[in-house]
Amino acid sequence: MTSFEPTPDFAAQLDAQDPLREFRHQFHIPPGPDGQDSVYMCGNSLGVQPRTARAAVERQFTNWEQLAVEGHFLGDTPWMNFHERLTDATARIVGARPVEVVVMNNLTTNLHLLLVSFYRPTIARYKVLMEGGAFPSDQYALETQVRMHGLSPDDAIVELVPRPGEHTLRTEDILAKIEELGGTLATVIMGGINYYTGQVYDMAAITAAGHAVGAKVGFDLAHAAGNIPLQLHDWDVDFACWCTYKYLNSGPGGVAGAFVHERFADQPELLRLAGWWGHDEKVRFKMQKGFRPMRGAAGWQLSNSAILTMAVHEAALAVHEAAGGMAALRRKSEQLTAYLEFLITRLNLPKTQLEIITPTDPAQRGCQLSLLVHHNGRDLFEHLAAAGIIGDWREPNVIRLAPVPLYNSFRDVQRVGVVLAEWAESN
Repeated sequence: MTSFEPTPDFAAQLDAQDPLREFRHQFHIPPGPDGQDSVYMCGNSLGVQPRTARAAVERQFTNWEQLAVEGHFLGDTPWMNFHERLTDATARIVGARPVEVVVMNNLTTNLHLLLVSFYRPTIARYKVLMEGGAFPSDQYALETQVRMHGLSPDDAIVELVPRPGEHTLRTEDILAKIEELGGTLATVIMGGINYYTGQVYDMAAITAAGHAVGAKVGFDLAHAAGNIPLQLHDWDVDFACWCTYKYLNSGPGGVAGAFVHERFADQPELLRLAGWWGHDEKVRFKMQKGFRPMRGAAGWQLSNSAILTMAVHEAALAVHEAAGGMAALRRKSEQLTAYLEFLITRLNLPKTQLEIITPTDPAQRGCQLSLLVHHNGRDLFEHLAAAGIIGDWREPNVIRLAPVPLYNSFRDVQRVGVVLAEWAESN
């Protein structure tokens, strides 16, 4: 473990040693109140814009302008198969085989599509397990999926909550609840990382436990994809979905991704909501009755690709790949987050004033620390904003700060420490 110091010189030294330091210049960093670069620590909500994004979209505008409908089949990036250009990089990010992933739609749409296939309740096996306080989109999706089967959410949905006085879930409690539900459990669907606390769940252990009782297991990876190393195939996860506009920097409301394990690749009989683009591409344009899905995750596609958003995503993926992928990013991420933790804990504030509710174990967190501010939390958030530090406020009293390895520096983190120290001295 690095022995940290709170000084600008020390942060500059870490930056000089950082092999990823130049990647910051491949992004537009929003200006702060003084006109200089802000300290942008809100990548867990929306990533910053890659400098190559505009040209990537302009390229497709030119194709549209010059080819119109023929752009589906002609030009340098035919739209007909554009989603395939994203497959290999996507598979590497989530630890999958290419047949297991597809880029399409947005996150909640993909979650609904996957739940149609992987939440198939019976009279005996109908319960679904999720973490309490999951992001509202997941809560609402599960509520409506349960109701579509004529069930009551109050009965069918089981929520996991931390032990009294704790902020995060213990893995042993998750596994114990899965075993307790046993043959009544149809599906486990959890976030790979809890958006509020920043806790990383043990997805391998949860998947194994779910399968042991006969349940399907899936994850919402909105806060995990591009943030932590994932091995969805090796963990034997059944299904997963994620957005790309957070740690993958693919633009507001950008296209999303989906994973379906290879063991389902050749099960055309598996119930799903069918769409034209998910139909066998060899006969797609014959316009015949009888849905015959593409092999693998591509068989869950509905409509033709959203080319402009996919173009941005392709540009963002290229930066991610050039940085060396998740292994290189994770090394820097752990150090950045540890440095931020050091600067906060050295303030020696009582837990009745401020506490970090994200796990201290690096294996149980990504590049996010959630600060629970018990008094005047909004004042602290506004103090940070006035100093050019862009974080995220979550009701009722949590500030989320995410030092992202692609574009945040150690000097950024050190600046946050200075502003927090100023606040602590005045409170």
